[in-house]
Amino acid sequence: MEKQFFPIGTVVLLKEGEKRLMIHGLLQVNQDDGKTYDYVGCLYPEGWIDAENTWLFNNEDIERVDFLGYIDSEQQDFRARLNAYIQEENS
Repeated sequence: MEKQFFPIGTVVLLKEGEKRLMIHGLLQVNQDDGKTYDYVGCLYPEGWIDAENTWLFNNEDIERVDFLGYIDSEQQDFRARLNAYIQEENS
C-alpha cells in the first residue's frame, strides 16, 4: 500500500495546532531519538526562521490541508521512489 506524501510547499494545520505550517521536507529523522517522521514543516507564512521553529509530524497529525504544493512529473517520480524505499525498508 502506497503512503500518501504531500508535496513540498503544502500548507497544513496540525491537530490542536494554532498556526499553520508549510511542509519543506519529507522523511525526516529526529536527531534526538532517531525516529523518522513523514514531514518537517516551518511556520506559514514566515517560512524558515531557525531549527527551533520547525516541527516534525506525520500524516495522522494533520487536521486539514489548506494548500497543496506543486505537483509535476518530477514530484510524482520522487513520491514513487519514496514509497519504493519505504516498502524495501519494511520488508
